[in-house]
Amino acid sequence: MKSFAKYISKCLISFAAVILALLFINVITFGLTFGTALTKDYGETSPQNLLKETAEACTEDGISEEAAQKLKRNHIWAMFLNQEGRCVWSADVPEVIPDSYTIQDVAVFSKGYLADYPVFIWNTEDGMLVLGYPKDSYTKLTGNYFSIQAMQLLPLYVTGMLVIDCLILFAAYYLSNRKIMKNTEPIISSIKTLSDGKPVSLSISGELSEVADSVNKASRILSRQNEARANWISGVSHDIRTPLSMIMGYADRIMCDEASSNSVKEQAEIVRRQSAKIKDLVQDLNLVSRLEYDMQPINKTRVRLRSLIRSYVAELLNGGISDAYSIELLIAPAAESVIFECDARLITRAIANLVQNSIRHNPKGCDMKLLLDDAVTSFSITVADNGVGLSAEKLRELEEKPHYMESTDERLDLRHGLGLILVRQIVETHDGTMQIESKAQQGYKTVLTFPKTVT
Repeated sequence: MKSFAKYISKCLISFAAVILALLFINVITFGLTFGTALTKDYGETSPQNLLKETAEACTEDGISEEAAQKLKRNHIWAMFLNQEGRCVWSADVPEVIPDSYTIQDVAVFSKGYLADYPVFIWNTEDGMLVLGYPKDSYTKLTGNYFSIQAMQLLPLYVTGMLVIDCLILFAAYYLSNRKIMKNTEPIISSIKTLSDGKPVSLSISGELSEVADSVNKASRILSRQNEARANWISGVSHDIRTPLSMIMGYADRIMCDEASSNSVKEQAEIVRRQSAKIKDLVQDLNLVSRLEYDMQPINKTRVRLRSLIRSYVAELLNGGISDAYSIELLIAPAAESVIFECDARLITRAIANLVQNSIRHNPKGCDMKLLLDDAVTSFSITVADNGVGLSAEKLRELEEKPHYMESTDERLDLRHGLGLILVRQIVETHDGTMQIESKAQQGYKTVLTFPKTVT
């Protein structure tokens, strides 16, 4: 998108500006660091200038007092050799320096050192002027000379500037990255929310405003589609209820009609039972869609969970559960006082769906346990049975594809479908998680975990 590309280009230009500014600072710093050394090496007191100045001020008897004082201030000694290589005069020459030289000696030291002193020569008509600098002042290479101070300072300078440059570049990258993340994080978060099928509303100014407008537009389109889908499901559910009620009513009448044969009554019972399943399925489908598209009103109140669960178990037992099934209620001592801000009707529905799953999946009967447990930052509701359970493959399919799944054993009415989807939707609506554990012929367990509400 053009605005996004413009934003990225602006960030890159800013980063390039930082690099150019850094190069400029490096040049300035180099000048300030080596300016003095360069001035000294090539300025008034440089070997070349002092040689010329001293040569102009010297005679066969010596040099002027002014020239001698200048050499002394700079810790430089001097001597003048005649054509035969003998020292005619000297100024502050160290004792280790000879006063007579051969042509070979002159050829050797004229390009480098004399008794470890860096020396510089100036040829005149009468002989050769030699200036000796302190041992730690210059290092001489063929055809050039360099200040030892500068040579010692150069690696420190390069290392220091490299470290500073890296720190500045890292700081620029960090600040730039932080700015980009700060500006794009709401957009990324909104896109992630959109991918979950939930509406978003972005308010961003500047270069990314066009991107925000596009995200908002996509959100509005998605919301309209979700609303239309939920309304369609709701409408179909409503339209099914009337003929379904009539079918169930006629089935009841046939079952109660004394004139009906036993075979007809059995068939009517099958029709009534399957119609009741369709009715439950339609209700679950309608509730799942409304929860998925945030169209189901959530009426949260503070509920003491032990009372809610006990009431459900009492209602289940009073409703005439088959003797083939037993249910045991366990409430941990620490969970007796757990209060949960939730929609009590939906939480009860989630527990009921799990219990009914255990009943439906185990037509020959099973023992069920309902456990309320408490932890430091969360509490859990566990519904478990010791029935037929699920194979590892079916469990993996159920976790990866939480949609309708039917057993391959046609003799058993084993189904995991909208009931579990509805439980998952209810749990996620209350910021909880659902975990399923099961093995073939070793039972089935579902654990619902919810974070504790800060009071």
